[in-house]
Amino acid sequence: MTSRPRVLVLMGGPDRERDVSMVSGSAIAAALAGSGEAQVRAWRIDDPDEFERDLPGLLERTDVVFPALHGRWGEGGGAQRLLERAGATFVGTASGPAAWAMDKVRTKRAVISAGVRTPTWSVLEPGAPCPLGPPLVLKPIDDGSSIDLRIAFSAAEIAAHRADLESRHPRLLAEHYHAGREITVGILEGEVLPIIEIVPEVGVYDYAAKYDRNDTRYVVNPDLPAGVAETCRRNALTAWRLLGLRDLARADFIVDHTGAWFLEINTMPGFTGHSLLPMAALARGIDPASLCLRLVRAALARSSNPQRASSRSKATWPHDAAPDARRGPG
Repeated sequence: MTSRPRVLVLMGGPDRERDVSMVSGSAIAAALAGSGEAQVRAWRIDDPDEFERDLPGLLERTDVVFPALHGRWGEGGGAQRLLERAGATFVGTASGPAAWAMDKVRTKRAVISAGVRTPTWSVLEPGAPCPLGPPLVLKPIDDGSSIDLRIAFSAAEIAAHRADLESRHPRLLAEHYHAGREITVGILEGEVLPIIEIVPEVGVYDYAAKYDRNDTRYVVNPDLPAGVAETCRRNALTAWRLLGLRDLARADFIVDHTGAWFLEINTMPGFTGHSLLPMAALARGIDPASLCLRLVRAALARSSNPQRASSRSKATWPHDAAPDARRGPG
């Protein structure tokens, strides 16, 4: 390896979050190039099969891959499996834990087994009755960025949203809707970053509030009820450790009058101007260039110490809970 690592930043991909990935990848490439401490190439993925054919040649001039990919394939194990098969050193979680974390149902079962509280939930199969009553959150089981998230306040709305969503998703996750404050906890190499509260101007923190509008407010280290911040930090780390994640992640919570409810954890958070993990890192004094370099160096450290890499990538996955498990404690 040269004194300045050769970093291949991947962006694009086949998922619905492709546009977000393009922005994230461009921001990461610019931050690394601007640092002067890395040689950077950016590569846009249009077709996964094509990328798989191109990958061996790309890796001949690459020390570390930074997959700035979001969505089912890019973040949920597909891209990671290709990189692993090719022997690439890459930033982020290994393929198995990445697939686990992308599946909201399997993630819920894992954290419930550790006593983490999550909203009452059910998997909805097409044509089957919904066992839960409104208000409900309906969303895909394995997609990100709040894509196709719907809130239903009546039985009629549940039916209408299901008719729409089931045309695109074979199964849906239904969760009891808790009105409350939206909280996120970033994790960097096992270290919890400052908590951020998300305050949408209208409605919920959906795709439009994340990326299309500029009226969402973000509060770093918000004033929370006694014990809630510690609960969010502890439960975020519990999910991180249970699923065997590495390098970076972001866990999302809703806080209502009863406390914090775990929603999900993301293994490749965005790096856009609105993205929360870089915002939290900056609040800790870690600027974007330093953040990206730290992640590159973490991946390089794994490649230079295979025993360390192996031990860190092993997921401490619990056995799935019984198929009819539907609710967290409390």
